[in-house]
Amino acid sequence: MLVHDTVGTGRTEAEVGQIRQSLQARYDELTAEYEQAVLQSQVLRLVEVGDTAGDDQADSGTKTAERDTAQSLLRTILDRRAQYEHALARLEEGTYGFCEGCTSPIPVERLEIFPSATTCVSCKQTRERRAA
Repeated sequence: MLVHDTVGTGRTEAEVGQIRQSLQARYDELTAEYEQAVLQSQVLRLVEVGDTAGDDQADSGTKTAERDTAQSLLRTILDRRAQYEHALARLEEGTYGFCEGCTSPIPVERLEIFPSATTCVSCKQTRERRAA
C-alpha cells in the first residue's frame, strides 16, 4: 500500500519513506527508459545518415514516421518522469495526496493506481471537460 492515511498530514515516517521509495524507484525506471530511448534514437539517426542512397518518397516517409515516433516516445517518457518528480516534491512539501484543485484528500485507491496523481477524480473530470 502506498498511502495509509490521506486525511491530514498524519503519515508516519515509515509511510512517507515507503511512498518516497516507490515514487523514486519509478522515477529512476523512467530515467533509465529515457536514456535507453535516446540511445536507440541516436542509432536510428546514424543508420539513416548512412543509408539514404536510393531512397524514394516512401522510404523517406517511413524514416520520417520512425523519427517522429521516437521523438514522441521521448516526450512521453519525459512527461511521465516530470509527474513523478512533481509527486516527490509534493511529498517533501507535505501536500502529496491532496488535490491541487480542491485540496481534498485524493482517494487511496487512486494514488495506489496512479501514484503521481495531483487531482481527485472529480477535479480531473472537470479539467478534461474544459479542455474538450
